[in-house]
Amino acid sequence: MRHRRKTVKLGRSTAHRDAMLSNQVCSLIEHRRIKTTLAKAKATKPLAEKMVTLGKKGDLHARRMAIAYLKQKEMVKILFETIAPAAAARQGGYTRIVKLGPRQSDSAPMAYLEWVDAPVASAAEPTEEKTVEAKKKASEK
Repeated sequence: MRHRRKTVKLGRSTAHRDAMLSNQVCSLIEHRRIKTTLAKAKATKPLAEKMVTLGKKGDLHARRMAIAYLKQKEMVKILFETIAPAAAARQGGYTRIVKLGPRQSDSAPMAYLEWVDAPVASAAEPTEEKTVEAKKKASEK
């Protein structure tokens, strides 16, 4: 029986799964949003939130624990200096999963995993590049 056995195995060995989830969290820290399968997103979410909790503690022991798990000092620095202070007022729920639908090749359910506090670029807001191009066209006329 699988009572109280929560680990999602994702069809990988323990070492492979730990390395993959660590890399997923590092990619989330670096890019602020990752596109992955729904199962991987659900497995990555608790680990990312634990890393933010360590970042909010901010002491040396927490930093060393984050480095031990993530294995990338640059990502730990970004986590502790930008992401954790942005989530300081929040009591949990630092990430969200946005479902995208099936992947075309194999119909695997896809999802975005992103930070809740990160600014979301919408299609209605013009980006800086588009406004620069619009100004150039207006000045040419």
